[in-house]
Amino acid sequence: MDGHSLPLALLVLAVLSRAFLQTGLFIVAHDAMHGSLLPGSPGWNDRLGRLALGLYACLPWEICRRNHRRHHQAPASPLDPDHHDGQNRNLLAWYLRFMAKYLSPGQMAALLSGWLVCALLLNGLTPHPLANLVLFWILPLLLSSIQLFLFGTYLPHREGTVTTVDRHHARSLPLPAALSLLACYHFGYHWEHHEDPQLPWFQLPERRRRRRFVTDHISTPAELALPKAKR
Repeated sequence: MDGHSLPLALLVLAVLSRAFLQTGLFIVAHDAMHGSLLPGSPGWNDRLGRLALGLYACLPWEICRRNHRRHHQAPASPLDPDHHDGQNRNLLAWYLRFMAKYLSPGQMAALLSGWLVCALLLNGLTPHPLANLVLFWILPLLLSSIQLFLFGTYLPHREGTVTTVDRHHARSLPLPAALSLLACYHFGYHWEHHEDPQLPWFQLPERRRRRRFVTDHISTPAELALPKAKR
């Protein structure tokens, strides 16, 4: 695909679609971190998760899985590696701190090497290899990182959005299922994810429907604060 040959509307759609698919790679890896990608085969679950993270952005599997487990153990606290530093809480500062936790010289070198190989391969297929590399590889990855941060960290966990009785320190975004899928593979149903982290992403809308049904039939705030029964 040559971006220069596309009308602007189709070019924007192509870039956004590419970013959405890029995010899908991380969602696959995220499910693998919780063991729900292939629950009956933990070895292959981890191998596929490692592959998905590598294809996403050359991210290290062990570090990402460890950090994500820490996030679930102490969400929105000083022990949460994805949270802000307690001082710089604005969107940009928090995003830059979030990215710095996962970027390393080795990972950046691997990404740049991969992009260089792609540019060399595109050189014989398109008259604008560098432009296509930026449009369909680098820009989608940047947009995907913003998408994941916005819907998976900032909006669900920022201050002023959760109740004091919520042990997850998370809220779910009030989006219909179709829009939630487009926003970030239902990552915005974040309270449900923290409540049942073993659920794969495509089961979160049903989990949210069940939660809303139960909430509508409970009359007192004290009942809502009861801890989840052990299963």
